[in-house]
Amino acid sequence: MRRKDRERDRAFAYDVIDRCAYGVAAMTGEGGEPYCIPLSLVRLEDTLYFHCALEGTKVGLLKQHPKVCVSFVASNQAAEDKFTTYYQSANAVGTASEVTDDQEKILALRALCEKLTPANMTGDNFDRAIAKSLPRTGVWRIRMEEVTGKEKRRT
Repeated sequence: MRRKDRERDRAFAYDVIDRCAYGVAAMTGEGGEPYCIPLSLVRLEDTLYFHCALEGTKVGLLKQHPKVCVSFVASNQAAEDKFTTYYQSANAVGTASEVTDDQEKILALRALCEKLTPANMTGDNFDRAIAKSLPRTGVWRIRMEEVTGKEKRRT
């Protein structure tokens, strides 16, 4: 990182990731072209999880080239008196793989739902949704190998 004064530790980066409703994943596209897509992600320790269809462009690309970079921005505010912005961000580089174990899929989906739709987690709503849709829901993990945090604060 060029600006060492803005570099933050792993705990800061994890906090940014945990506060974000989504991250933008960059991967290698067809013919080596760049491909990026926003994903709803949840972090469990050093692993990110997301759900998707069982097939499609993203899944096909990840099977060919599993190395990804995910970028998160938790805040970005323009300065009122300067030509700059104040921000908090995190980047995670890792390797993606499909989750095939049903128990791990359920664990990841529960964590995603608790993060993104906590009001819907009452009663047996989650269990009924899992019973109905688990076989047709893809879940992928990204094992984070490098995590960086960055922040520009008001001075």
